Amino acid sequence: MEIKVFGPGCARCVETEDVVRQAATQAGGDITVIKVSDFREIMAARIISTPAVMVNGDIKCSGRVPSGDEVGQWIEEAKS
Repeated sequence: MEIKVFGPGCARCVETEDVVRQAATQAGGDITVIKVSDFREIMAARIISTPAVMVNGDIKCSGRVPSGDEVGQWIEEAKS
């Protein structure tokens, strides 16, 4: 499973990356977390507002920091 965290590096983007990494660790399994800060890559993914989280190619949230429970749910959904 691949989870991408999009954002230029602001405090909310860093917080989002931390939340996602914690949830991925708790979920276990083969999960790769990638931080995307390149503006061109963010635009190519059609992200309008950061931070944003994409799980296996699906944008799950944009413009806010998700909760750990939300990310855990996204991971469980992607596993099934």
